[in-house]
Amino acid sequence: MTPRPSPVTRRGTAVSRTSAPTHQLHIVSGKGGTGKTVVAAALACALATRGRRVLLCEVEGRHGIAELFARPTPTGAEEPRITRTAAGGQVHGLAIDAEDALMEYLTTFYHLGIAGRALDKFGVVDFATSIAPGLRDVLLTGKVYEAVRRRQKGRRDSYDAVVLDAPPTGRLTRFLNVHEAVSGLAKVGPIAKQADSIMAMLRSPVTVVHLVTMLEDMPVTETAEAMAELAPTGIRVGTVIANRVTPSPLTTPQLRRARDGESDLDLPMLGDADRTALADEFAGEASRILAERECRERLTGLGVPIVEVPREPLGVDLTTLGSIADVLGDQLAEEVNP
Repeated sequence: MTPRPSPVTRRGTAVSRTSAPTHQLHIVSGKGGTGKTVVAAALACALATRGRRVLLCEVEGRHGIAELFARPTPTGAEEPRITRTAAGGQVHGLAIDAEDALMEYLTTFYHLGIAGRALDKFGVVDFATSIAPGLRDVLLTGKVYEAVRRRQKGRRDSYDAVVLDAPPTGRLTRFLNVHEAVSGLAKVGPIAKQADSIMAMLRSPVTVVHLVTMLEDMPVTETAEAMAELAPTGIRVGTVIANRVTPSPLTTPQLRRARDGESDLDLPMLGDADRTALADEFAGEASRILAERECRERLTGLGVPIVEVPREPLGVDLTTLGSIADVLGDQLAEEVNP
């Protein structure tokens, strides 16, 4: 079945494939509830312009890609096209499963094949990834590494960019720092070599991390903590994406006056009670926007570019996903149009 067209990503005319985005691997993380999966999907759509092919990966087993695009969850090694973009690109999806990755690993490095499938039957795969959780992270990031490396090899099915919907910021560093993950497992051999290769890619100029937050105290604090934890690993944070920002044409002094009940609302057609209720509602909204702006100031102090995505009052569907992709494309122009 031919996938239905989607309005997602930037407007444009499909032309021949052009140069790849500045970075080949975009890792998207954020505190739970900040909308990181939506932002990851919108970023993939924004990058898929002018004939480019982008792979959107997820590793948490939540079927977020399938739900957003109303498609079956990719299984195994499948990388189906999940949408065509209005700007002439394609987005493919990959749901990475640790058990499938381990089976592939055993086949590739130890040529177990049927024996590996027999191990799976006896629950050895579950056992291995349970007693060595660091191995699970190596396997998951290894699949992402392989997808990025394909592009560097110039294979026919390569991708111009890979977007990873990563675990939340609270465990992002542990997930990405695979050297630490395998330190107690192996010092030499295929696992150690795989970890070395993955870390080299994560620390290289092809990789960038985007941290998604909302302009609220806890998500902003967790974003700052994630940056501090990532710094020693050498993995670079490129942008902080402030999601669901409340737009307002009012200046900060005007908002303060509204919060303090000093606004210039002149609505003679309303009774006193209605005017008071409206002023109270306006004061509450002004207070919330002021709190967002204070959080924005804190983000500025982190020293990385900030991208703002406005709040979508009606929720997220394919159309609003396209609007978010447009916003990201405009503010990350160097990535989308290198």
